[in-house]
Amino acid sequence: MVVLRKIKASTLMETLVATVLIIIIFILASFILNNVFSNTIKHKTRSVDAYLNELQYLYDNEKLELPHQETIDDWEIIVDEYAEGNVTIIEFEANNTKTNKIILKQRIETKK
Repeated sequence: MVVLRKIKASTLMETLVATVLIIIIFILASFILNNVFSNTIKHKTRSVDAYLNELQYLYDNEKLELPHQETIDDWEIIVDEYAEGNVTIIEFEANNTKTNKIILKQRIETKK
């Protein structure tokens, strides 16, 4: 006949404490992930960078009239040129109206 052995088990109180700790860790992790994802979405600039590159391409091929100004979503895009001495600076600027983030690309051309 098989003798039944006593199996070690945890008490109800230990189980409840472990469950509460796991829930607290889960809540903290979800808050951290939510913060990371919202910041990633809030500061995403890939599409605006691509559009500024497209405007630079249009400028290089003389298909963009300066000054150029437009608004896309929350971004105000301005392309302008100004002279400093014998140097002309073409400035491609995108400004986010909600986050006040500015993306600035400049092209320097010398006068011939």
